[in-house]
Amino acid sequence: MLVGHRTWIFENKPVIKSSATVVGPFEGNGRLADDFDIIHDDLWLEQDTYEKAEKVFLEESCQASIKKAGLQKEDIQFFFCGDLSNQITSSSFAARTLGAPYFGLFGACSTSMEGLALSAFVVNAKGAKNVLTGAVSHNTAVEKQFRYPTEYGGQKPPTAQWTVTGAGTAII
Repeated sequence: MLVGHRTWIFENKPVIKSSATVVGPFEGNGRLADDFDIIHDDLWLEQDTYEKAEKVFLEESCQASIKKAGLQKEDIQFFFCGDLSNQITSSSFAARTLGAPYFGLFGACSTSMEGLALSAFVVNAKGAKNVLTGAVSHNTAVEKQFRYPTEYGGQKPPTAQWTVTGAGTAII
């Protein structure tokens, strides 16, 4: 399967069976709005913290991917996922809801691609038939922890990067 030092050739041709995205209001007002499955107009999602809301974004995306694939959550054999909040807290709690064996990923911006690669690897090796993978972030939860911590007291310049509020998942 390994060709050279960095290339995998998948003999069994794993595919993405379904995917789903759930986003917040900022993303929902952008040019990609028609491409999202669920757009929320509220950052809190009736939760008392942004971190708990982040978990809900991920749970909704997981449910939508499973439904679009015509599967039940019991059909998912592994869950590869990550987020930036306090060492993948949101993903870990969402994994409890899903109930599948969970592999927590902490690759920051690369988490979604890392999850797709690892999921394809497992499916190609016939280690599972259905692997759910994803990534989630919540702008308000992550910004206060990483880019512009509350304690820092700095104002974010308008040209600075913006962490998405949303979740994306796929079933391989």
